[in-house]
Amino acid sequence: LGLALYAGSLCAVGDATFLYHDYCVLGAGPAGLQAAYFLQQAGRDYVVFERSHAPGSFFALYPRHRKLISINKQYTGKSNSEFNLRHDWNSLLSHDRRLLFRRYSRDFFPAADTMVRYLEDFASLLELRVQYNTAIVHVTLERDGQAWNGHYFLLTDQDRKNYKCSSLLVATGTWVPNVVNFPGSEYVEGYETVSINPEDFAGQTVLILGRGNSAFETAENILGVTNFIHMVSRSRVRLSWATHYVGDLRAINNGLLDTYQLKSLDGLLEGDLEDLAIVKDRKGKLHITLRFYLENRNFSAGIDSITLPQDELDNFATRAPYDRVIRCLGWKFDFSIYNRSLNLMPGKGNIKKYPQIKPSYESKGTRGLFVLGTASHSVDFRKSAGGFIHGFRYTTRAVHRLLENRHHGVPWPSTVSPITQLTNSIIKRVNEASGLYQMFSVLADIILLRENATAFEYLEEYPVGILAELEIQTGRKAPNGLFVIIMEYGRNFSGADKDVFYYNRAVGEAQHAWQSNFLHPVIYYYKHLPTEREMRLRPPEWPLPRPDAIHHIVEDFLTEWTAPNAHILPLRRFLENCLGTDLRSFFAESCFLFAFTRQKLPAFCQQGYVRMQGLLGSEGLRRHAVQAGLLQDYTPTDSSGDRPPDSHDRSQDQLLRDHVIPVRPLQHLVNAKDE
Repeated sequence: LGLALYAGSLCAVGDATFLYHDYCVLGAGPAGLQAAYFLQQAGRDYVVFERSHAPGSFFALYPRHRKLISINKQYTGKSNSEFNLRHDWNSLLSHDRRLLFRRYSRDFFPAADTMVRYLEDFASLLELRVQYNTAIVHVTLERDGQAWNGHYFLLTDQDRKNYKCSSLLVATGTWVPNVVNFPGSEYVEGYETVSINPEDFAGQTVLILGRGNSAFETAENILGVTNFIHMVSRSRVRLSWATHYVGDLRAINNGLLDTYQLKSLDGLLEGDLEDLAIVKDRKGKLHITLRFYLENRNFSAGIDSITLPQDELDNFATRAPYDRVIRCLGWKFDFSIYNRSLNLMPGKGNIKKYPQIKPSYESKGTRGLFVLGTASHSVDFRKSAGGFIHGFRYTTRAVHRLLENRHHGVPWPSTVSPITQLTNSIIKRVNEASGLYQMFSVLADIILLRENATAFEYLEEYPVGILAELEIQTGRKAPNGLFVIIMEYGRNFSGADKDVFYYNRAVGEAQHAWQSNFLHPVIYYYKHLPTEREMRLRPPEWPLPRPDAIHHIVEDFLTEWTAPNAHILPLRRFLENCLGTDLRSFFAESCFLFAFTRQKLPAFCQQGYVRMQGLLGSEGLRRHAVQAGLLQDYTPTDSSGDRPPDSHDRSQDQLLRDHVIPVRPLQHLVNAKDE
């Protein structure tokens, strides 16, 4: 039987034999392991190819100075595991509570070696199917009308073994160093190989090319031993607290900004690196000049024959020679292994280091090829956290759900609830959901309304970029309108040149919620599912097309949107206006009165009181309602002297039996008739 099964998994094509799997995952980094987890939980046929002997090989080398900048918050004051993931930027998603990163390190910024150990445990404890020491060196297509996507993916490893799969998930990250070629660039040391021993830089003058976290991380390591450090890059420094983008410069690495602005010799410069040139003198010192000075000159003739900028401008900023020049320009995606038949092309402009993909994370050139993890960051570059673990763990789950629907007929997970639970459902999610919080403006909760708005279907963390394709991608129907719940920063609050600490930066009143600056929930209402044309023509920087109605829940200093007047009441009123129905909750007495005085009962009375659903009253509950003015006091008096001694108790017991209070949590027993 084993031989028969093995033979059945082999596909002969020409003279080559291919081992077949439904899903092939390239790379056993965080994104690859996360994809493997979801595939394994769903019982799918998959394999993960990893070129190294262990998972997470990128973290075995990077960051070079071995401290991560992803936060590992131990305490939040809450026990809600979903909420706590908002402040855990390292854990992958799983059902195993042992695999929370805080169990591996108590450091706020943990060591990279801890991440390597965590990923090894994640793969082994969950028994993920990872094939190590397998470097895929070539990927091409084989057209076949019977295949899921009209073709198979053919993979070849370093030992010329061949594999075939129906769907290819690329999770190799960006690991090829960005290199700028200019005259003298051979004298430049790369971030990937430069010494990390500060003593090797003692008494030296250093120039760093780049202005990201790797550049500042390198500077931070040698700041106390160098003569001075200069840093040059094409763009100005971008501080993460101003841009609200975690990939920009983090405070943990910005010591050079202090020494620059406090005039302690170090400095930052702006300039196009491709315009530079480096000339080495006889003493081994490196001089910075400009490329155009070298035009029509013999570069190999020596420094004496070359004009330097300081020869014409005696206060030229980089006139002092340097002992070392270090390149810290980040990484790019490796396109070299993909055959042209896949049409996997680099992006344009500032996302050219990433492959071109759709908002669904599927390649624009090849159906069935999905890009996961850091390499998928073109979807939300400089906007959200999709290039980092605390972002792509959710986008990987979204891709898995898309694949489950496309290939296996498993609709996007959803829950159906009566319309009376709409406000509570939204409030619950915006207060605890980690996917919405981390992937703001990219992932959204979708609420699909049922006919006559009597119920709703709730879908969590759907990519808003493919909202127009919702019915096809999820297997759910949206004929009666929908709400989209998303998290956003204020429109004009983020940017490299923004002062995010100005005096009146926070909004506290509900009527000004639309002016909120900090991250806050926004609810879009559409009477009909937006079309692809409407998605294309949406206003610049808007995550969604113009809605029929929109509501901002005012920002909150504690990020707790639970205030009855500031948060919940305005939201409920907005939902009522959109639906044309009363979403308040009532006691049985009010429902009884409405039944005689109104043509249409509120939804809560229709779905509770009229169906004889309720909570049996008690003396304590009745007394509380009377004292709060929520019920009339029907307790009989003692004016009838001829009544039997126990008649009062019997009438009171009868009253309690007759009073049926609708079922709902005790903390929500609030009479809303005056709101």
